[in-house]
Amino acid sequence: MRRKIYGPNLIEVPVKSYAKLLVEEVLNPFYIFQVLSIVLWVCDAYYYYAACIFLISTISLGLSLYETRKQSTTLRNMARMSISIRVHRADGEEAMVSSAELVPGDCISLPLDGVLVPCDAALLTGECMVNESMLTGESVPVLKTPLPNGGGAAGTIYSPKEHQRHTLFCGTHIIQARSYVGQEVLAVVTRTGFCTAKGDLISSILYPKPVTFKFYKDAVKFVLFLAVLAFIGTLYSMLIMVKNQVPVGQIIIRALDLITVIVPPALPAAMTVGSIYAQNRLKKRGIFCISPPRINLCGKIRLVCFDKTGTLTEEGLDVWGVISLEDGRFMPIIHEPRRLPSGPMLHALATCHSITLLQGQPVGDPVDLKMVESTGWRLEMAEEDEGELPGLQCFGTKVLAMMNPPPEEEQPPDRKHRSPVAILRRFPFSSSLQRMSVLTKHPGDDACWLYIKGAPEVVASLCSTETVPADFSQVLRHYTADGFRVLALACRPLSAVRSFEDALQLTRDAAESSLTFLGFLVMKNVLKLESAPVITLLRNAGVRPVMVTGDNMLTAVNVARSCCMVGPNERVVFVTASPPGRDQPASVKFIPAELSQGEKQPEDAQQWDGRLHLAMNGKSFAVLQEHFADLLPKILVRATVFARMSPEQKTQLVCSLQELDYCVGMCGDGANDCGALKAADVGISLSEAEASVASPFTSCRANIECVPTVIREGRCSLVTSFGVFKYMALYSLVQFVSVLLLYTINTNLSDFQFLFFDLIITTTVAVLMGRTGPARELGVRRPQGALISVPVLGSLLLQTALLITVQVLSYFITVSQSWYVPLNSTVTAPQNLPNYENTVLFCISGFQYLILAVAMSKGYPFREPLYTNVLFLVVLMLLFGLLIWLTLYPLGFPKTLLKLQGIDDLNFKLLLLGIATLNFFAAFVLETALDYGLLGCLRKLRRKKASSKLFKRLEKDLSQQPSWPPLNEPLFATPRMSIAVR
Repeated sequence: MRRKIYGPNLIEVPVKSYAKLLVEEVLNPFYIFQVLSIVLWVCDAYYYYAACIFLISTISLGLSLYETRKQSTTLRNMARMSISIRVHRADGEEAMVSSAELVPGDCISLPLDGVLVPCDAALLTGECMVNESMLTGESVPVLKTPLPNGGGAAGTIYSPKEHQRHTLFCGTHIIQARSYVGQEVLAVVTRTGFCTAKGDLISSILYPKPVTFKFYKDAVKFVLFLAVLAFIGTLYSMLIMVKNQVPVGQIIIRALDLITVIVPPALPAAMTVGSIYAQNRLKKRGIFCISPPRINLCGKIRLVCFDKTGTLTEEGLDVWGVISLEDGRFMPIIHEPRRLPSGPMLHALATCHSITLLQGQPVGDPVDLKMVESTGWRLEMAEEDEGELPGLQCFGTKVLAMMNPPPEEEQPPDRKHRSPVAILRRFPFSSSLQRMSVLTKHPGDDACWLYIKGAPEVVASLCSTETVPADFSQVLRHYTADGFRVLALACRPLSAVRSFEDALQLTRDAAESSLTFLGFLVMKNVLKLESAPVITLLRNAGVRPVMVTGDNMLTAVNVARSCCMVGPNERVVFVTASPPGRDQPASVKFIPAELSQGEKQPEDAQQWDGRLHLAMNGKSFAVLQEHFADLLPKILVRATVFARMSPEQKTQLVCSLQELDYCVGMCGDGANDCGALKAADVGISLSEAEASVASPFTSCRANIECVPTVIREGRCSLVTSFGVFKYMALYSLVQFVSVLLLYTINTNLSDFQFLFFDLIITTTVAVLMGRTGPARELGVRRPQGALISVPVLGSLLLQTALLITVQVLSYFITVSQSWYVPLNSTVTAPQNLPNYENTVLFCISGFQYLILAVAMSKGYPFREPLYTNVLFLVVLMLLFGLLIWLTLYPLGFPKTLLKLQGIDDLNFKLLLLGIATLNFFAAFVLETALDYGLLGCLRKLRRKKASSKLFKRLEKDLSQQPSWPPLNEPLFATPRMSIAVR
């Protein structure tokens, strides 16, 4: 019955046959347009041109079909998984079945030597070390522990997100499994097929989130505008040809031919050239992109959120020291934990971790590894074929692992630890709970001990009040303000837990209460060498950096100052929001950092440079979201540090910033950042994996230098896309004007003239234009993001006016020459070719294609200069040389092939070159005037006009309110504020 409801556990990726793909591709508007165009050209006797375009289209179609099918096949092979797995039936029987037959509710046995997980499953017994890099980009293996059981867990509803530390996700690899109840590691199937984590991944690849970018929408509008222009040109040409008494059939063919001239079918392909080159350049720098359309979005980034640990600071923290208690008071810091006396503090440091052994080597969280290393204690776990651990008889029960003290020769002379400590059970670290704990047993003791480690505020709240020193907050503030990462430790004896089986029945909530506070573990948070220069570079370029971390507020603020996110003379104000109480509504208060740290407010307020940074924690962010919806946008515009943020809150923050019209980037390194990386416009994961599905971009180098690199490439790609688009549009307009002029006198370009322009000049130029790399400097200016804008449309209109003027002028100069002989207007092209009008317009328009290619290949300030694109420069010089030769001395075969009329007047030919030279300089003057003169005027006008972006309007409002925020004055939520968010 369950199999009928859920279906097979398969992720089927359809791979279409070549015949079906061919039908679908040919029905694409691009290919329909090409087929109709080819038929039209054949009817108009343009056989060579039609044959070449047919050949190119066929090759392009074949490559497209091959690539599409290859990608589908690769994805199907990645998705397909069928292994044999042991299933426990309800009647007690066991059976080996194919993983395709698994359904939710099946109880499966996991092999101890590891396996690729075929479905989502909740772990019931044992522990698993899992590689989840495919899903999260996290290179460190993750320890999975069994679901909590016992009376207190009976009413808990299972959630894959909430219980992810107990969930095995489909597609991840179990490196090692360990059993400690019976002989098997058991899990229950929770989701199958496309409902699994891997199914969700495959779905996101098959149906990616659409990239909404104004540039692409404007491109479609502009093509429609060209189509309207083509329609107007068609009407004009029909009137002219009717006047010239051209046959009706010929009129229809020529009129339709104009549409193929002005609407360039290669435009979509040409616009992706910049992104493809940028993607290859990024790959060479160790940055991999699985979503090329997002490269252009990188050019519009205005704000980047950074995770702290592992992103701005080093992943592996060094132990700075331990602060333990004596008679309820903090003792001086001990920098070598192995010098601690035998007791709860030392045992907590040695056992409260999630480290396991993989092929004899300890693996786990870098913080845990450093902590245990500082004690000198060593982990011992039984291999499955070794039976029980030696010396376990002294504990009187089965144990999960054992921590042995260091050998006597490695111990300090005045400290001799001889007794091991056994670990019975682990409650793994949870981002939402901000802590982890272990149940341990000492030799000869009947009762067990619980040791806990986590965020100081959380651990202190679980301790008995009398065990927490009065100066707890002061000592904590002292170290966190200096940038140290501080963890608190606590313990509790559990007399009711005497055996391994008792430990498995204990619930986490029951265990983690009424604790005795032990002290602090202080770890040095080392800033990566690249962080400060990169943050400074981004701030100078007008890109706003924001820190989003799960760490302590003061530690985060210190790191923000160290990496120049907050300048030395810039003020930090804490935003403290409280939820509504019994008698009062929710409130928010803005407290200067110097006051919150117990310092006196400086008498000279002028020492601050006016720049103000707000900082808040996850609890305050949640209150602001729920009760201060009207105030939150103002706060987000000024906020720089977000501390104690859960993974869900990081995602919510990214979405809230996007609602303010920011183009948001997110840079993180671990599983906690996955949601935010996916939600951001541009997500960059720092991972050793070549491509992580957690984000569109993955950097193999674990530092934030990739962020300015991606932004530079994005700006370069965006400018290239604009340049190529303008070039392709102007190329169509040049040819449109030439053909209209020739239609007016009842002739046209020849077959090979069209081929020369379309293939030898335009295609070559459009492909090579995008090779120019990004500028080395990251400036404040951002590239234009909209095609339908005054600078772009102004450029197109002025360049069009220039090219029309030059072509019309060349035509009239030609017909005014004494040697000019009018063409035979009683017949149409190609019968009346060659002729003087055709030859002159061919030469002039050929130069115009190349002039526009140079004019649209602007470098500064987003790309390197044109001369750095050596191949493009060489091709341009060769084409200019070829056109000069065809203009001055068209000899032999090329002259016959292109049907050029011989002109003996050298002065006239030099005049044509002079006109082309003037066209060249005029095109440059126009683009320069638009770039510097017009854009400068537009910026001044824009300052007066309200911006369309919400964050800019808020910034302007706040700049006119120097007294905001009101310091040390509580603001209370009004009913309207609370309702607004609902």
